[in-house]
Amino acid sequence: MVRGYDLKQREVINVSDGKRLGFVYDIEIDFESGKIESLVVPGPNKLRNIFGKNGDISIPWDKIERVGDDIILVNFDWKE
Repeated sequence: MVRGYDLKQREVINVSDGKRLGFVYDIEIDFESGKIESLVVPGPNKLRNIFGKNGDISIPWDKIERVGDDIILVNFDWKE
């Protein structure tokens, strides 16, 4: 079993292009079903500009390929 805090310690890598998307910093949960809806990582310029309007990347749970000990692999078609 994996806890939410444990997910936040893992880096997200997109298997479709090998790009590192960043570390999970939030999780969206459907409280009615009790299921995780998506993982959220910072947008592309969040580290450079804290007040940027670029938005975060929300990765739907069905795009998660594998949750490993250190990383989370996703197959997510996202463009900057």
